[in-house]
Amino acid sequence: ANYGGRVTDAWDRRLVNTYLDTWYCEEAINQENFKLSTLPTYYIPDDGPLQSYKDYITQLPNFDAPEAFGQHGNADIASQIEDTVELLESILMMQPRVAGGGGATREEIVDNLAKELLEQVPLPLDLVATQKAKQDDPSALHVVLFQEIERYNIMLKNVRKHLTELRKAVKGIVVMTAELDDIFICLFDGRIPATWLKGYPSLKPLAPWAADLIERIQQLSSWAEGTYPVVYNMGYFTFPTGFLTAVLQTSARKNSVSIDMLSWEFVVNTQELKDITAPPKEGVYVGGMFLEGAGWDNELCWLQEPNAMELTLSMPVIQFKPSESKKKSGKGIYPCPCYYYPIRTGTRERPSYMITIDLKSGKFEADHWIKRGTAIQLSLMT
Repeated sequence: ANYGGRVTDAWDRRLVNTYLDTWYCEEAINQENFKLSTLPTYYIPDDGPLQSYKDYITQLPNFDAPEAFGQHGNADIASQIEDTVELLESILMMQPRVAGGGGATREEIVDNLAKELLEQVPLPLDLVATQKAKQDDPSALHVVLFQEIERYNIMLKNVRKHLTELRKAVKGIVVMTAELDDIFICLFDGRIPATWLKGYPSLKPLAPWAADLIERIQQLSSWAEGTYPVVYNMGYFTFPTGFLTAVLQTSARKNSVSIDMLSWEFVVNTQELKDITAPPKEGVYVGGMFLEGAGWDNELCWLQEPNAMELTLSMPVIQFKPSESKKKSGKGIYPCPCYYYPIRTGTRERPSYMITIDLKSGKFEADHWIKRGTAIQLSLMT
């Protein structure tokens, strides 16, 4: 890390290099009053005495608008939402843990919530039966299916066990351990207990997380009971990178080439999800992704400026196509990083970065979207 940890990975370095290329250039020396941003306030002032520079600095705004750094006005909205959520969470944590008035007690509320979750959380999938059903097709993708079922089964058993024990502890049948007490507090606050996040990271509140978990299991269940999905939701895998490697392995075996010779081509599909009824001849269709920091032109299939308050939007289905001819990202292409969830840095054990997806940059150069921090997310906070 450099400069206080602000440059921590290649994407940070790409952004810093973009700013350097924008400001440290021949035009900055040769052009009079060279503009440093799209805003008229920021420019290189005329050469003059010290006081003239002081006067210029004095007229600069106290708070810099996002446009000063090449960002969209939505960046300020996103920052304010994040600060507000953090403030409200802090206030919630400081509230007294007692129930007032004549309503239900905390124990009754949590017990009812645990009961509802037990009814919603799916039962573990039958891994042995799935392996027997798929034994005639030992593909790399089926190995991913087995591994995913195994991981989710551990998680589902863990969640159901905790909910069952918590209900007993609330009723005084068993001792309320420190772990159960932490789960009790999280359920009352509508948060996901940390012990449930060992399977995969998520920033969703409890209710959306439970609904998302059901959809994840449905994808695996449909695949286990039937055939390969037509469109995969890559965000539903606990380890999407393993899924991508399996797609490359499948293509390498099919075309009798070395996997090291393959790279990715990305084709944005113009069809609606409901209209896609068959898998592609090569690679896979991937849906359920979200674009952050830009808008999307569905007709021209390229990036465009987002609307006000449009912080994220659903991306069309994209074909991930393995290809032997590796192409460098040229002019008119924005190498867009794809992240597992909104915390882009992830953790040391679980990086959030998954893959770089080439998207058409539209009317702007790639540098425009680099400054915007444009990225694809596989999961949102809601």
